[in-house]
Amino acid sequence: MNGRGSPSPTGVPHGAAAPGQLFARVGGRTLSYVAFGGRRGTPVLALHGTFGRGTVFTRLARDLAGRARIVAPDQRGHGLSDRADDYGRDAFVADAAALLRELDLAPAVVLGHSLGGITAYQLAARHPELVSALVVEDVGPLMRRPEIENPVLDVRGWPRTGRTRDELARKIEAAGVPDSGYFMHSAAPDGDHWRLLFDWDDMMEVQEGGVGDWWPDWLASTCPALVLHGGASPLLPAPLAREMTRRRPGTRLVTFPTAGHWIHDDEPDGVARAVSAFLDELD
Repeated sequence: MNGRGSPSPTGVPHGAAAPGQLFARVGGRTLSYVAFGGRRGTPVLALHGTFGRGTVFTRLARDLAGRARIVAPDQRGHGLSDRADDYGRDAFVADAAALLRELDLAPAVVLGHSLGGITAYQLAARHPELVSALVVEDVGPLMRRPEIENPVLDVRGWPRTGRTRDELARKIEAAGVPDSGYFMHSAAPDGDHWRLLFDWDDMMEVQEGGVGDWWPDWLASTCPALVLHGGASPLLPAPLAREMTRRRPGTRLVTFPTAGHWIHDDEPDGVARAVSAFLDELD
């Protein structure tokens, strides 16, 4: 057993492991990750947001095949990686740094969505030798009230299992989200039912660890950066997106006017084009 009593990767639910799922020992715990693209292209470490897992980047990896080789971990407490007693910012940054070193990927482009984006720019601030450039998807340097109305989604007591995948999705939607698609990346069959690969209480701690004023971290790095902004997202207001690009040299802003917080799902073609063009400029 690992962390708070979660099963080890050798005992994961049937169907939970994606093709190409790999495991690394990092900082005394097991991190799962998926790797796309073999050895070809620019190395990219892709960090999902809260409730996600590395496989959320499958479409982007396919679109960038031959252009980027993407390594996308399940971060601590998510997917097939071990649970933990610490879900603070320092712990997530340390995991990312250790994985880059373990896999000999550095310096790499680090792409992060939502909470993964905070980890990405904090990694660049604290370990600049590991990060060649940043792609930050729909998150800014302020994750707190009043700038962000709801920086934490209260998921305490939300459903953990369902008899079928569709039933579990309906339960999650009934609990308070109109579209459970992102959450269902972390659903897996387990015997005669489906369950989630994360714990809702852990996810509360993960979210709360991301609340804060992170301007010093955002402004501390000097590598090139691309900010992707969803025009319909509640988590990165347009004025804040403009300010973060104005205040940090070498930063470009691309806005997707109708996209929500999960831009890579809402505008997959546009995200692939923006990231590909950014990689071309780096070359």
